[in-house]
Formats: sequence, structure tokens, C-alpha cells
Amino acid sequence: MDRQEKRAFVDSMAEVFAQTSFVLVAQNKGLTVAAVDDLRRKMKAAGATYKVAKNRLASRALDGTRFQGISPLLKGPTALAWSADPVAVAKTAVEFAKGNDKFVILGGALGTQNLNVDGVKALAELPSLDTLRASLVGLIQTPATRIAGVVQAPAGQLARVLKAYADKEAA
Repeated sequence: MDRQEKRAFVDSMAEVFAQTSFVLVAQNKGLTVAAVDDLRRKMKAAGATYKVAKNRLASRALDGTRFQGISPLLKGPTALAWSADPVAVAKTAVEFAKGNDKFVILGGALGTQNLNVDGVKALAELPSLDTLRASLVGLIQTPATRIAGVVQAPAGQLARVLKAYADKEAA
């Protein structure tokens, strides 16, 4: 890489760090190309991005962002993963790490909060953003359904009473 390419890379990574809410740092020492491709496919399916970056350039991109606290994790062969949905990245990385011993999660940052390995694993156990949205919509719809049922109940009872009187008169 020449200087212009390095500056462009640092600028693009700094822009990514400004827009995302979660960054994961992992060590990928000894991963085969096939395993890295598999991990990239899984990350992309989850809506995340996985990138192997030079530590020095990544550290420069992290300077001045809310994620600069993860700079000490950038030692050795490391990779970064990020997404707008922090749970998706964490779940994908933790699942991949269970099946591949050479992929080691070092930590991450959620906003200004630095996370260690246990913090990332705890984040992976949370429900995804889509699941939370669905449960929230369900909670909002439940009172509306109950209100509709309560409003309709007296009218139904009145109709049954009137039908009973009509049947009694006819008999």
C-alpha cells in the first residue's frame, strides 16, 4: 500500500466507526482461506462486515472515535467486525468461535463501553433487534385487542338478551 491508499483506508474506516454502534475485535491466527470466506458469508448474512486490517492503520482510524478504547486489543493477526445491530455481530462471532478454535474473540466496544470476551458472549445471548421489535409490536397490539374485545362484549350481550326475549315472545 502506498501512502494515498493508506490514507484512504484510514478515512474509510474512521467513517465506518462514526456510523456503527458496535465493533468486535477477534484474532484470526491460523484460519484457512475457506474458513475466513465462510465467516465473511455468515457475517454478511447477519448484516455485518468482517475485515482483516493492519493494526497500525486500524488504530489510526480508531483515534478520536468513541471506540478508541479497543486500540490495545489490536496486537497480532486481528480482524474487525461491525454492524448496526450489535447482537448480530456478537452472535455470529460467538457461534463461529465455538466451531473453530483458531478464531478467538478478544473483545469489542458497544458505543463508549468496552467489552471483554464475557461481555461479547453476554451480548450474543440477547435477542436480536428484529426479535425485540416483534415483541414490542406484540405488546403494543395486545392492549388494542383487549380494548376491542371489551367494547364488543356489551353489544354482544345485549344482542343475546334481545334474541332471548324474542324467542320467549315467539314461544
